[in-house]
Amino acid sequence: MESTRIRELLAPFLKTELSPAQIESLASYMDLLLRWNQRINLTSVHAPEEIVTRHFGESLFLAQHLFPSPESASAASKNAVLADKSIKTSTSSLRVMDVGSGAGFPGLPIKIWASQVQLTLIEANHKKATFLREAVRTLKLTDVEVFAGRAEDFPGRADVICMRAVERCVSILPEVANLVAAGGQLALAVGESQVVEVRNLLPQFNWFPTATVPISKSRVLLIGSGIK
Repeated sequence: MESTRIRELLAPFLKTELSPAQIESLASYMDLLLRWNQRINLTSVHAPEEIVTRHFGESLFLAQHLFPSPESASAASKNAVLADKSIKTSTSSLRVMDVGSGAGFPGLPIKIWASQVQLTLIEANHKKATFLREAVRTLKLTDVEVFAGRAEDFPGRADVICMRAVERCVSILPEVANLVAAGGQLALAVGESQVVEVRNLLPQFNWFPTATVPISKSRVLLIGSGIK
């Protein structure tokens, strides 16, 4: 897909225009995803333009709310409507974890948006984990770890944990919440009907107002700040 078309399709999701290098990375990611999706079921969405809007767009919408400026965590801590002041002020030391990463959403677009974060992609399906490693290599991303296992078995914590369209999302949230570092954030892209259940399940988080994902009927972004 041409870079110009990718930029057009992503426009409803972003307030800040992506750089040429970021668009090029997304185009390379798309090409790799389409090739691998012919061999293994990475995503049920096969149309390139729908992949851009449903996967890239939603992931970057989430990234923008966490980090309003692609390379500026100070902006994230001071200016973001959904950000909490407890988030670190340097993206170079910010640990971000994508649980149930699948084909890399939202983790890889977050890394493309804010390249300095330290990213961990957690994916229990070994074929998908293999794809993630290849994507990291192809896109020449640094400070990215792929953990081929379950979230509850990961030996560490993160400042920001993201989940999107994960099977059994709500049922595994208590385990995932335990991986959020003190004062960290949990960012979820979920159906609007799940919001009340999530908030009731994790009352230890301070939940911000939801943000509706553009070009969707019932998808929202829900971010909670953990207790220090």
